[in-house]
Amino acid sequence: MARHYTVDDLLYLMQRLRDPETGCPWDLKQSFNSIAKHTLEEVYEVIDSIEHNNLPHLGEELGDLLFQIIFYSQLGAEQDIFDFDSVVHGLVEKLVRRHPHVFPQGTLESKIDPRCRADGAAEEMRIKKVWEKLKAEERAEKGVGKTLDDIPLAIPALSRAHKLQKRAATKGFDWQHSDQVVAVVREELKELEAEIAVNNSAAIEDELGDLLFSCVNLARHLSVDPEQALRKANHKFQRRFEAMENLAARSGSDFSLLSTEQMEVLWAEVKLSE
Repeated sequence: MARHYTVDDLLYLMQRLRDPETGCPWDLKQSFNSIAKHTLEEVYEVIDSIEHNNLPHLGEELGDLLFQIIFYSQLGAEQDIFDFDSVVHGLVEKLVRRHPHVFPQGTLESKIDPRCRADGAAEEMRIKKVWEKLKAEERAEKGVGKTLDDIPLAIPALSRAHKLQKRAATKGFDWQHSDQVVAVVREELKELEAEIAVNNSAAIEDELGDLLFSCVNLARHLSVDPEQALRKANHKFQRRFEAMENLAARSGSDFSLLSTEQMEVLWAEVKLSE
């Protein structure tokens, strides 16, 4: 019977890869900075498997992502900063603290009496407020004085805009209704059109950024993840464009030589067939 490997085996494997005398030359050359780009790639591959509903492949991609964590933990252990055990300990400790509605006494073993828990949206709202309060306290303990200081610069711009807006809303800086945000989007579009009319390239970029930011805010108010929405739009465009090319090829035409009007006819045909 084949051996069933565990997390302990993975940690041992990582130590072997980083062994100064017998390890892998590539792994030995790596640092926190050098593998960061690979981590980002692995995250996107996990998301891609989920969005394509390729669940059998998802397990493999999660393994690749876990390896990134193991790699960072080994680097941390070598520099006496942290190790895998301390990463796990810190995570469990934080999640227990952030879920008093599950662990009422602040211990992993404590449980809440189900009869004491309310149902519905009111309970969800109460839990959300407690969660945000605890996160704010954690930021204060870390010395993060300003509300938006600890939102990473490296995350995709749409996601960062969403996080900035969501965090600002916890301080009361927010629109009350989505129709107010729709009005802002319209106003930003008008301002962009005005700059396009005078061909002010610097202002065009600025106004376009404001429009995109407002669209993200609208997505937030509509409970839509803007990053996911745009990924779906990208996928839809790719699917439709490739279908247009296939239609042109079946009729013996070179797609790139078609007129704008002919392309519009194909686009309408593809949309109608969906």
